[in-house]
Amino acid sequence: MVQVDERLKHIAFIMDGNGRWAQRRGKPREYGHRFGVETLETVNRYCQKIGLQVVTVYAFSTENWKRPKREVDTIMMLLDQYITKMTRNLKKDQVCYHFIGNLSVLSPKLQERIRQLEELSSQYSLIVNIALNYGGREEIVQCCNRLIAEGKTEITEADISRTLYTAHCCEPDLIVRTGGELRLSNFLMWQSAYSELYFTDVLWPDFSTDDVDAAITAFYSRKRRYGGVVTDADESK
Repeated sequence: MVQVDERLKHIAFIMDGNGRWAQRRGKPREYGHRFGVETLETVNRYCQKIGLQVVTVYAFSTENWKRPKREVDTIMMLLDQYITKMTRNLKKDQVCYHFIGNLSVLSPKLQERIRQLEELSSQYSLIVNIALNYGGREEIVQCCNRLIAEGKTEITEADISRTLYTAHCCEPDLIVRTGGELRLSNFLMWQSAYSELYFTDVLWPDFSTDDVDAAITAFYSRKRRYGGVVTDADESK
């Protein structure tokens, strides 16, 4: 088990591969999403145990509505069940939940349940962001529109950063994508400007705490320059 330090505060996960995992077992795609939820719970608990401050997961993108209705309905049902479980386990898990994305398309009942969970969990320190109906480009557009509505005639980077869905937390230090694809797929486009990227062929339902350790070990092997150069002091770390 690894332990993190101040260099790694925030990991974001692109949870890819649920459908393929199920199909390889001769099951419908939605079967994989059920197991994916179990992996999410395991990973969240482990990230809390090793000392991370923020975890963000890509649960459902703005493009995912194009998937078969049966699969979308299953994902929404699992989400509803997961919210129930998270609410029930709040005192034990001690997680502060934030749902990021355009939630206006969700049913009023689901929106209210999300609002209640966020309110009830606000006292806890570990932040878990659940990206739901989320798109990075859409997020930047809504930031600009909101700033225009505020009367802004010039928009700065600081303006956008304070208006993002993730304004309540630091930007991701590490983005992990499972499932073998080598792209961000419209995830945290603004926030990921200086994130380290880690890709693995492991499908999300098979992603284990050992895989989390492997990603973190890879992160610590890299030198983050932020456009500068590595100094002798950096090399000695």
